[in-house]
Amino acid sequence: MSESFLPVVALLLALASTLAWRPAPPWVWAWKAAIAVTEFGHWFVFLPLGLLALAWVGGGGWWLGSAALLGGLAVVSLLRPAWLAHRLARDLPAQLAQAFGATAAEPRAAVFSWLRLYGRCEERPVRPRVEIFANPGGEALALDFYPARRDGPAPCLIVVHGGGWDGGDRTQLAEWNSVWAARGYAVAAVSYRLAPQHPWPAQREDVAAALAWLKTHAERLGVDAARFVLVGRSAGGQIAAAVAYGADDPAIVGVVSFYAPQDMAFAWSVSREDDALNSVKLMRQYLGGPPDTPARRATYDSASAQAMVGPRTPPTLLLHGDPDTLVWVRHSERLAARLREAGVRHHFVRLPWATHGFDFNRHGPAGQLADFAIDRLLRAVAAGR
Repeated sequence: MSESFLPVVALLLALASTLAWRPAPPWVWAWKAAIAVTEFGHWFVFLPLGLLALAWVGGGGWWLGSAALLGGLAVVSLLRPAWLAHRLARDLPAQLAQAFGATAAEPRAAVFSWLRLYGRCEERPVRPRVEIFANPGGEALALDFYPARRDGPAPCLIVVHGGGWDGGDRTQLAEWNSVWAARGYAVAAVSYRLAPQHPWPAQREDVAAALAWLKTHAERLGVDAARFVLVGRSAGGQIAAAVAYGADDPAIVGVVSFYAPQDMAFAWSVSREDDALNSVKLMRQYLGGPPDTPARRATYDSASAQAMVGPRTPPTLLLHGDPDTLVWVRHSERLAARLREAGVRHHFVRLPWATHGFDFNRHGPAGQLADFAIDRLLRAVAAGR
């Protein structure tokens, strides 16, 4: 490589690394690049470090000085998410204890570890088996059931996948399901009917049917029929929260919602056709159009956790990144405020660098904080009565 080409490489790295500071442009590829920069940047940092090394041994010259400067900026940017996670980790245990109550933590548990960014000490994986349940219309749907690695009936996590309501499947991020099962929680990753063929409330009916099926077969599955936590990401987070908040079921003892829309009328008001996912189209095919009639407004409200908060709302953990360009962080911010007004136990883990899908890397900066927060919620609401 010519020495004069080093500044060009360094400039490209520096430009890409700015995604650790600002929201990604409204393109799908840019959003995916933001995940790579923010949650895998601690790996990519070796590229600008290599440029710095070349500049150091190369002597003088404006091109080497420029490469060194740009490479240094890239190093700082790529390590920013990990540094911010390190700082947030100091207060997170106390915040979670205040929100959900103090829990007995395992000695090995850490909020954030620099070593874990690179080394992975995993629990022995739990393999799922496919189970079939029927929705209210008699249609057969599948769920992946991960048996809990423990003795006796186990609390059960019902995981609702994302995908914009018209895509995705229950196999998303299966590593998380395996880890939770290895820690003693049964996990059911459920299928549900997709829009536009099946608009809301088909998704609520399917998740409720999965819950009823799990209760019926709890003894065979080794599940505690009185302890369920609903977990969802993005569109799945909307479904999980809306089902849990609207069910008024004491067996639902907690909710975990990642980067999800929680007020669908508000979501419509900020939707755009030119964003990364054409959110106007997604909303139309999911809810039938804008909330401009009484009937459709009622449909919107029934899909909105924000509209159903009450004294019996289960404890809730919200996780969202500030620069999320697919689902605005204001959704989680507004729901957290509503939960606080209603006196509902909750905590909002707000991540200043993280974009949509930040938990793709469970060992990344955001993934580690999410792992710890979910563990503490489960210990508080699911591990004991």
